[in-house]
Amino acid sequence: MPEAVLEKRVDKLEQAMMELVYQARRTEMSIEKLSEEMKEFKEEMRAFREESERDRKTLHEEITLFKEEAERDRKALHEEMQAFKEEMRAFREESERDRKTLHEEITLFKEEAERDRKALHEEMQAFKEEMSEFKRQQQEENKRKNKEWSNLAKKMGTLYEDLIAPALRPALSKYFNCDVSMEGQRMFRKLNGECYEVDAIAACKDKVFMIEVRSTPRQSDIKEIKEKAERFFEFFPEFKNKKLIIIFGSITFPENVIKYASRSGVYVIGWREWEYMDILNFEDVRL
Repeated sequence: MPEAVLEKRVDKLEQAMMELVYQARRTEMSIEKLSEEMKEFKEEMRAFREESERDRKTLHEEITLFKEEAERDRKALHEEMQAFKEEMRAFREESERDRKTLHEEITLFKEEAERDRKALHEEMQAFKEEMSEFKRQQQEENKRKNKEWSNLAKKMGTLYEDLIAPALRPALSKYFNCDVSMEGQRMFRKLNGECYEVDAIAACKDKVFMIEVRSTPRQSDIKEIKEKAERFFEFFPEFKNKKLIIIFGSITFPENVIKYASRSGVYVIGWREWEYMDILNFEDVRL
């Protein structure tokens, strides 16, 4: 083999050896670095395990402590619940006793109230019956007295003064809705030698009332009163600006006389069922 070729091969071999040495050195350095890093990692892992172990022990102790506290709390709560249940049981029993007692008291009260209500109803019924009888007797007595008074007034000639006069003003005010004033009774006027007398006169703002009274009213009295009324303003001209209304008064009126007076436009005032003096045909008068 030529020397030149050999040297060239030796050179390549040396270069290869040097490259191998270099690579080996690099590998060795890498291994050393990796070894150092492994040592650091192992140290860190050791420290981590120690710290984890400490944390685990601490956590275990805390969990153990928590369990012990929880157990104590559970026992205490159980005891409180037992005590509460006992109180509630006692409360329910007491409430049930109270409810029964209250029910018995209410039942007794209802029974007493019902007896009292029945007794009161019976008393009220008896009182009403007694009062009804008293009222009936009183009405009968009033009617009897009114009849006696009317008969006495009729005999004594004081029918107007005793019976009709006291009832006139309130009755006229009520039915004719005006403030009535009594102008006088037994009103007498004389004109050109002719005498004219009216039993009573009452007046209000726009009306004048000519009142004639008879002890025993007849249809003929109504005709006579109507004829007298035709000359009323002739003898009492001071009332000409008012409407004339004829009032026929007596103790009682036969039904035919009341009907005739209504057709004739004459109002009649007398006893209504012997209870009070009243206008008996106000709604029926045709003017």
